[in-house]
Amino acid sequence: MSLLEINSLTKKFGGVQALNRVSFAVAAGEILGLIGPNGAGKTTCFNLINGLIPPTAGSLMLAGRELVGLPPYRRAARGLARTFQNIQLFGGMTVLENILAGYHLAQKVGILEALLPLPRVRRARAQARARGRELLRLVGLEFKGDWPAESLAYGEQRRLEIARAMALEPRLLLLDEPAAGLNPRETEDLIPLLGELRRQGTTLLLIEHDMSLVMGLCDRIVVLDHGEVIASGLPREIRRDPRVIEAYLGKEGE
Repeated sequence: MSLLEINSLTKKFGGVQALNRVSFAVAAGEILGLIGPNGAGKTTCFNLINGLIPPTAGSLMLAGRELVGLPPYRRAARGLARTFQNIQLFGGMTVLENILAGYHLAQKVGILEALLPLPRVRRARAQARARGRELLRLVGLEFKGDWPAESLAYGEQRRLEIARAMALEPRLLLLDEPAAGLNPRETEDLIPLLGELRRQGTTLLLIEHDMSLVMGLCDRIVVLDHGEVIASGLPREIRRDPRVIEAYLGKEGE
């Protein structure tokens, strides 16, 4: 069953066509890789999915419900979360506070209720902190909850951004180059973490240039080039596809 369905998604910036009738689906529970050379349209596709920019044409369906026209916060409330290639943490806040900032959409407490010391509000805050600590353990930061986020090493900041996105309790998590800037050991440690997110019920759609991570982690891969889908299939099929080799993988894919 498809969780995300993208149909004829098109985006034009003036006279430049960034995406041209892109269609693919992400099945519930899978890890799908979206790859392609620089300028292929990958980030534009992500920006369209989470609502940062509107499409020129096409449809985006999450769990059978149209996303086009909804602002990002409404899409997040429906179960869509995202990380970014450039880390966007609240540096002056603590590690745990960053996670709690991501948790607020998952809470069922209204603005007026939050201003009052009601038992329901106190319970919700306690549950949020407990869930935040669970996420810190998940990403290996359980002993750094009180640290300023800006004091973390780069790889730790990457994991914190993933934990903050998971605080939304998403059905679908968009990961924009999660291994960017990581050393080989940090990239290797990322694979079991993302696998655990899937085991906990989160579907993953990721953009990534580290082909060893993509080939070792993803169930299926979609390849973009010049704003169009040129290939889609299992990692072993993508590795051998001559169109992909020519457009992206080069000699390393032979």
